[in-house]
Amino acid sequence: MSDYEGLKAGLEVHQQLDAGKLFCACAGYLRSDDPHFSITRRLHSVAGETGEVDAAVAHEASLGKEFIYQGYDSTCLVELDEEPPHQINQKALEEALKISLLLNCEIYPISQIMRKTVIDGSNTSGFQRTVLIAHSGFVETSFGKVPIESIALEEDSARIIEKHDKKSIYRLDRLGIPLVEITTAPAMNNPNQIKEAALKIGEILRACKVKRGIGTIRQDINVSIPGHDKVEIKGFQDPSMMVKTVEVEIERQKEDIKQKKKEGAVRNALADGNTEFLRPLPGRARMYPETDLPILRVPRDRINEIKKILPKLKHDIREELKKKGLSDELIGLVLEGNLDEFEVLSNLHRDANLVAKMVTLWRSEFASKLKKSFEEIKNILSESVLEKVLEHVVQGHLHEGDVKRVLLKILEGVPVDKAVKVERVNENELEEEIRKIVSEKPGLRANAYMGLVMQKLKGKLDARKAMEILNKIVQ
Repeated sequence: MSDYEGLKAGLEVHQQLDAGKLFCACAGYLRSDDPHFSITRRLHSVAGETGEVDAAVAHEASLGKEFIYQGYDSTCLVELDEEPPHQINQKALEEALKISLLLNCEIYPISQIMRKTVIDGSNTSGFQRTVLIAHSGFVETSFGKVPIESIALEEDSARIIEKHDKKSIYRLDRLGIPLVEITTAPAMNNPNQIKEAALKIGEILRACKVKRGIGTIRQDINVSIPGHDKVEIKGFQDPSMMVKTVEVEIERQKEDIKQKKKEGAVRNALADGNTEFLRPLPGRARMYPETDLPILRVPRDRINEIKKILPKLKHDIREELKKKGLSDELIGLVLEGNLDEFEVLSNLHRDANLVAKMVTLWRSEFASKLKKSFEEIKNILSESVLEKVLEHVVQGHLHEGDVKRVLLKILEGVPVDKAVKVERVNENELEEEIRKIVSEKPGLRANAYMGLVMQKLKGKLDARKAMEILNKIVQ
């Protein structure tokens, strides 16, 4: 009998997009300087579209909390909730559509922008704008397909600065940054599948224009076992804690059932795998239509155009690089922020290994040898410099085996045009030198002779031609 028998779990992934703000023209970046002003608001419970007041809203409103919002000279009236929202950010919408297609979803051709009541004071308006973009997709895992129920595009909340029992202080620089919310069906029954699905979704997100770094992605897990209501666990930054947290939550729910408690709730994930109560589980009563914006329409022609420009996923790129003959080490280095350079330079020269070493491995070696940072080396051996060196290789003016020495010369201050001019001995002189070395030290293997030849002639020989001559002489 499995320890996870009866487990039902789903994921919610919230990822910031790198596309300004969703319903105004403000820049979507965080500021580190002191704020220029502040305003104060309080939360009031309001009935949703169904005519009911949400239980979670009523609970928070009863606490009488005060919310202070700090703003900057860059804060606009939309962010202060003093002006209606602007039309939806088309760049953000395009990225949400890409993500939806990469997750095999069906796009909604028509969708109503909604207001979702926010109960922790993290929005100046008391609600978050959200719109459904897609539905009925899936992500593949080793445990099988995980259904994607929905993908929404919504505003991020204000940034928490201080939190007290009766007062919370927020900063408005984050408010309105576009988020995609990806919700899976509660169809996973193993914590390891949850972790794998989170990683797969993360890979798809990183292929698109999303923000990177701590706080730019937030992951929640919905967990329930037979006899217990759903519990939403919030606050995962790292999928590595998901397995332990779900296992601990299963045991906690079993204990709840023994004590005849089974209520659903929102709980916060802690670093040790435990969770703590945050608030009652929200219901549908907190949703109502946004009356300041028109219906969102996504024509089929637009979807077809976006399909043509979908980004490649990392595992697909990895397979392509393997087919080009790159080792796992070089593939990893290329994928660590050097892919664009690699692809540009690969169009000049077909030797993928040479290009990969130029943009990754050799730069690192030079940095270590010259006691400089990788970025300092990259600034000197820029993409344009590497392009010039490769052009000399393509034109036959420079041998591939000399490229590394040429790059080192450039780092030592030699101009590119001079560095690529490698002095060589001709074939007859080369053979004469090789025969002389062999006669002076008879009985060695060809590789040993090659080392002696390279040591004597340094950068003046064609290594391939030298080896051919050696194999002819040393039988």
